[in-house]
Amino acid sequence: MKTVTISKERLRIHIEQLGEIGKTKDKGVQRLALSKEDREATLLVSEWMREAGLIVTHDHFGNLIGRKEGENPSLPSVMIGSHIDSVRNGGKFDGVIGVLAGIEIVHAISEANVVHEHSIEVVAFCEEEGSRFNDGLFGSRGMVGKVKPEDLQKVDDNNVTRYEALKTFGFGIDPDFTQQSIREIGDIKHYFEMHIEQGPYLEKNNYPIGIVSGIAGPSWFKVRLVGEAGHAGTVPMSLRKDPLVGAAEVIKEVETLCMNDPNAPTVGTVGRIAAFPGGSNIIPESVEFTLDIRDIELERRNKIIEKIEEKIKLVSKTRGLEYQVEKNMATVPVKCSENLINSLKQSCKELEIDAPIIVSGAGHDAMFLAEITEIGMVFVRCRNGISHSPKEWAEIDDILIGTKILYESIIKHI
Repeated sequence: MKTVTISKERLRIHIEQLGEIGKTKDKGVQRLALSKEDREATLLVSEWMREAGLIVTHDHFGNLIGRKEGENPSLPSVMIGSHIDSVRNGGKFDGVIGVLAGIEIVHAISEANVVHEHSIEVVAFCEEEGSRFNDGLFGSRGMVGKVKPEDLQKVDDNNVTRYEALKTFGFGIDPDFTQQSIREIGDIKHYFEMHIEQGPYLEKNNYPIGIVSGIAGPSWFKVRLVGEAGHAGTVPMSLRKDPLVGAAEVIKEVETLCMNDPNAPTVGTVGRIAAFPGGSNIIPESVEFTLDIRDIELERRNKIIEKIEEKIKLVSKTRGLEYQVEKNMATVPVKCSENLINSLKQSCKELEIDAPIIVSGAGHDAMFLAEITEIGMVFVRCRNGISHSPKEWAEIDDILIGTKILYESIIKHI
């Protein structure tokens, strides 16, 4: 095996330079999908891909793809990917390190003239974050045939449709021909993704990286409780039909149920709540809140959701409320390939890196690629577990370790 050098300095420079595109006053990053900032970033990353020896194209879902042909181009490719779009006022590491690590791995392979049978593809998926059209993981969903016609008609804050944004982005993208860009089972041998952890576990336990065992499946709801509005000073407590107090009971039950098994990675979140009409001296007539339940085990997640729904019914009956539960999304949890987990573990052993097996609570492009190929993921620790914030930070030494582990695993499969 030829000696291959992964360049820490090149990785660092690429991260810093990409972080300047869409830089905010808080020193964060804002690169919404298919925006002028995204286009500028795409041009720069395309240049780096070409320097690494990749042939650069776009598919019709807006995915940026760099490909290095193998000795046998008819074989399925090995793919490395993530994204370069960001949330609003986010950080410069989220998604980015996965794409840049892929480019660096190919750069090192090209410099060392490593012969490989399988082609290698590095992909920056379009709109992973969903910050512009409120509909994330678009590019990876598209690649596996999970984009519907109505997904192209979603609009941004300026009433621009995703179809229009794709049509005018350039690079030969044409949303009228998305069917041509769908990959099938057998097209991709393996998919690898590196990402910052976006949580505190690795830092808390002093691990530079972790190997992902699976991605928790989120289930999203909107709950509406309807009671009776009234004057805050004149309606006795015993006669009230207060939906906000009812919502408080339900929300507390969410926390209790999700903490019931201390060994389970179940999480439940109410991220938004609103009372109507919203006056400080008015008993609310109705309350709406969101509910996000995630778990790596589908059966356990569904049982918790059933218990939450039972609680909503009980609270409503007891307090004389009406209720509505709107199910917005339910994604099945995804397990990473045991084959690739073992490959990553072996690479860690060879490089004497101690890496725990951990679950991803956040969604990633890998979860859709799992529908057509085996997936493997590496997490890199981030400072204080902070992500989607200008405070997001990962040390270049940890990113380098993750890239080396990824390289050592990928080289065994190409």
